[in-house]
Order: sequence, then C-alpha cells, then structure tokens
Amino acid sequence: MSTPYRRRIPLGAAILGVCAVVAALLTTAFSGPASAHGSVVDPASRNYGCWQRWGSDFQNPAMATQDPMCWQAWQADPAAMWNWNGLFREGVAGNHQGAIPDGQLCSGGRTSNGRYNALDTVGAWKTTPISNNFRIKLYDQASHGADYIRVYVTKQGFNALTSPLRWSDLEQVGQIGNTPASQWTPETSGVSIQVPANAPGRTGRHIVYTIWQASHLDQSYYLCSDVDFGGSGPSPTASPTTSPTASPTTSPTTSPTATPTGGPTTPNPAGGCTATYQVTGQWGGGFQAEVKVTNGGGAIRGWSVSWNYQNGQQVTSAWNATVTTSGTLVTARNVAYNGALAPGASTSFGFTGSSSGTNPVPGILSCTTTA
Repeated sequence: MSTPYRRRIPLGAAILGVCAVVAALLTTAFSGPASAHGSVVDPASRNYGCWQRWGSDFQNPAMATQDPMCWQAWQADPAAMWNWNGLFREGVAGNHQGAIPDGQLCSGGRTSNGRYNALDTVGAWKTTPISNNFRIKLYDQASHGADYIRVYVTKQGFNALTSPLRWSDLEQVGQIGNTPASQWTPETSGVSIQVPANAPGRTGRHIVYTIWQASHLDQSYYLCSDVDFGGSGPSPTASPTTSPTASPTTSPTTSPTATPTGGPTTPNPAGGCTATYQVTGQWGGGFQAEVKVTNGGGAIRGWSVSWNYQNGQQVTSAWNATVTTSGTLVTARNVAYNGALAPGASTSFGFTGSSSGTNPVPGILSCTTTA
C-alpha cells in the first residue's frame, strides 16, 4: 500500500499564514456592526486613541517604540481597542467610588472580565494639547443620550507618569444633566455632544476623567483621556465611522462633592415659570450648581432666569444655558434646544463657579418666559 505524498510547507510561510488568519478573525470579531455605544473621542480616551492610531496596523512592531503604552495595551488584549466603545459597568446605581477601587479608574474597576486592565497601566500615554477652558466631545454610537455626563481633571501636582489614578486626585470641572439623544449633534452613525469644562491652574500632563451615565439601563462609562495643558486646544475631532459592541447609564459621585443645598424661588404670576437653585458640589475656591426651570402656564418658546450673588461668587462655565453677568447680577437664558416647554414641563442647566468665602444659595430667583 503506497503512502500518500504530503507537500511540506516552509515554517516561515506557515507562521505568516497563521498570523493572517488571526488578524482576519480579530477584524471580523471586533469590528462588527453598530450595536455598541461610545466614548470620548476628543481628547481621545486611551483605548479609542490606540484604536484610532493603530487599528489598521496593530501588528506593526514600530508601535513598541513609537507608542509604548498602546503597545502594551494591544499585547494585553486587542479586544480592548476594537471595543473602545464598550468600557462600562452595570448596576453601579450611582456609587462610582464604591464600585471602582483606586488605581482601577481607567479600566472601570477591571470591568468586562479584565479586558481593559491595561488602561490602568501608569506611564507616558500619548497626550492631546488643550487649554484650561476646553470641551470634551463624547460620541454615542447607539444614540442613548445621557442622564448626565461629568468631567473631572487631576489636581495640579498629580504625576501621571508615576502615580496610579485615585478618586482623591480628581476635581470635577464640568457637567451636563439629563440630555436626550434628540438634543445631541447627529453624526453619520449615532450622535455626539460637547461638554464645556474649566480647569484653572493646570499646566503640563494631566488626566481628564469622564463619567457618562447613559439613559437606557443602569450602565456607567468610565473614560480616561491624557492631556497636556498649555496647548491651544485642538478642534474636536470627527466622530468615528466604524465600531463594535457594548451598552450604557447611572449616577456618579466625585471626590470634591458637597451635600446638595438649595430651594425653590418665589413663583412668578400665572403663565410664568419657576426656578430652583441647587449647589451640587463644592471644593476649595469653587462650586458647581444646577438650576431647574419649570413652566407654570401655557406652552412657551423661551425662558430666562436671573439672580444676585451676595458673596462675590462668579460663574466660570455653563451648560444648557447662555449665562451673562453684570456686577452681582447673573442672567441665564435658554439655548436653542431647551427653550420650548409644554405646560408643567421642566428643563435644567448647570454651571461651575468660583467663590472666595461662603457660598449661600441666592435668596430670590426671577424666572420669565417668552410665549
């Protein structure tokens, strides 16, 4: 009985063939259709930046010297980059500090069975130059919107090259409240939104930490972006056009918080509106507040709220309203997407401010409407 002839394949060719198959499988498995969610794309989150720079060339050994932090992340788990839009945890119920230990903030507390662990690695991650007044751009591929988005920055003196990120290293510098996807900017696939932030006194390398509470399930996203304060701050990048799978939503805590304080204002006459002022967070020299506007009469197409500060407070940045000041008088007017309110409907806006002493809630808020 004759033995069949078997052609021998050279070892080098066999290895190359295996690599090609693996690459094809990775591409098929992780670059699938849009059933996922999103991330901060400017300044890019760690894994989005690695995917953006190397996704089409992730096997290039040059990455080890040109972009070593991304190299170690790709080696640890390529799926962390292909699934750049899936870094979330479920069931946190707003207790972010309780769910995520210090040193694990960038991986969302080693979520997804440790897929994103390499994002916690301390080192020289690529940075984006920004100014102290900046905006983060969050891309939501699944158009879920947000219960809120909160933006933090590491305090001056934090060394991102040698220190793991802890909650106590962060200071909240911006936020938007409940914002449905219909109010976000439409993209080719999904929607995006920009959140203003103000981080005075920062210079050099820092970490911007974003918590995105999406609006469909109890899922919270945790996103580390490496930045360099002192640059001119680039324009927001274009949103990505491809991505894989995940899901988002919930309520965060922050290191520099205070017990919310505040109360409703004296209502305006029938047909007007009322406004409620609440301090949602305080830290040395600064605070964050939110004002809820409720329409008390017929349908309206615009509103404005004004109040006086008595202790020298100043508004430094705002979202969901256009805010102007004249001496101690502060006036906030609706923006294009939240002026129209049906009878009994409410909307809210927020802002950060500076204070040098006590920070009492303003005694009277005046709310007026445009029919």
